[in-house]
Amino acid sequence: MVLDFGLAAPDADAALVAAAQAGDRAAFGRLYERYARMVHGILLAHVPWSDAEDLQQDVFVTALQRLGSLREAGAFGGWLAAIARHAAFDRHRRQRPTVAADEFLPGPDAPRLEAMAVLAEIHRLPEAYRESLTLRLVEGLTGPEIAARVGLTPDSVRVNLHRGLKMLKERLEPKP
Repeated sequence: MVLDFGLAAPDADAALVAAAQAGDRAAFGRLYERYARMVHGILLAHVPWSDAEDLQQDVFVTALQRLGSLREAGAFGGWLAAIARHAAFDRHRRQRPTVAADEFLPGPDAPRLEAMAVLAEIHRLPEAYRESLTLRLVEGLTGPEIAARVGLTPDSVRVNLHRGLKMLKERLEPKP
């Protein structure tokens, strides 16, 4: 069976999902490649950097296990985003607050510390802005890519990015 995955994104996703549901592990691997940055960004919007990578793997394992329950193959991105959000919320419920030791260790890693400070400010924003900003600023997805992958309209993503960036800028600007 030969599938043409050079289709438009929703059609390609639907074809990949159908193939993966039929047991094609390579098709699921392609879905992983297409959605790994989105899942990582969603997780990073909700959990510490140190937890995001492990949770990312858990999200894809869960998705593979539950793939048969996905009724509409074209809804894969939104379905996967929901699994990622639930994984992040479950992590919050099960864990006590912790602080990564490397955040307090001295060292010449100023750019990393600045990035962690910006990420901490993003975590303080309303949830609607948090995910869109993390997907854009950290994972490098464009507005249309975010919309297509998480199931939002391009206008919603544009508004979330605009308002979120405005709030983030206000929080990061030095106070007089």
